[in-house]
Amino acid sequence: MQAELDTYLEHLRSTRQLSPHSVDGYRRDLHKVIAHGERQRLETWRELSSAHLRQLIAELHRKGQSSRSLARLLSSVRGLYRYLNQEGLCQHDPAAGLSAPKGERRLPRLLDTDRAMQLLDGGVEDDFIARRDQAMLELFYSSGLRLSELVGLDLDQLDLPAGLVRVTGKGNKARELPVGRKAREALQAWLPLRALAGPQDGALFIGQQGRRLGQRAVQKRVREAGVRELGQHLHPHMLRHSFASHLLESSQDLRSVQELLGHADIGTTQIYTHLDFQHLAKVYDQAHPRAKRKQDSES
Repeated sequence: MQAELDTYLEHLRSTRQLSPHSVDGYRRDLHKVIAHGERQRLETWRELSSAHLRQLIAELHRKGQSSRSLARLLSSVRGLYRYLNQEGLCQHDPAAGLSAPKGERRLPRLLDTDRAMQLLDGGVEDDFIARRDQAMLELFYSSGLRLSELVGLDLDQLDLPAGLVRVTGKGNKARELPVGRKAREALQAWLPLRALAGPQDGALFIGQQGRRLGQRAVQKRVREAGVRELGQHLHPHMLRHSFASHLLESSQDLRSVQELLGHADIGTTQIYTHLDFQHLAKVYDQAHPRAKRKQDSES
């Protein structure tokens, strides 16, 4: 079983070109199946049955494995058997028709509007790191970006005059998102400092050596901003959750928020509907608390 698994993992790396993180996820899941198979004295993947797999899922569920983890394990098994069947090594899929036990769906952690304003409205030093970090925080909250989407952004994906940013999300799907007034102002303050740092490529967010910021660096900066401004743990996805919930509170337009978040299934977006919505069917820059236009009298 291990030899065939190694061949499959190499297929994921070289042919499908999955990231090392994704390949490691498959490896961990499928090692659990191999360990269970060894306890059942199975010698090949051809011997693994739906009953064996159902027993493993039940065992892991009793030990406290989350429904999401178990669903991912079943998905890993399906992927393996698709490969084994294509290679003529098997003629069945023991995961066919199986599903993970339904678990209690946890509501996402988020900031309420006042806390979001407290985070973003503090004083900002006029230096490289402070201006960059403020621009990142504002863009996370303004446009509901995933962490991977923000670190992957290039300057040419940003259209500040139009108030738009183009991102590439899960499944390599592109979408165009509005950028609110506050985020545009923060980006306009950041871009001259970015240019002075000598960017090594087109990355929108860079370090002081000119290199693109990685995910861990961004997570660290967001965490430090949470401690400094709010006295609490903060991570990028909390800003994405806050974006979605605050927009839904004001607009009640679930389909539009689904599009903005880049969710393939509206069921994923519906987790935000636990809030009591105000009935305001307005466009993005009227609904989002940091995208509202200045009144004419302020111009």
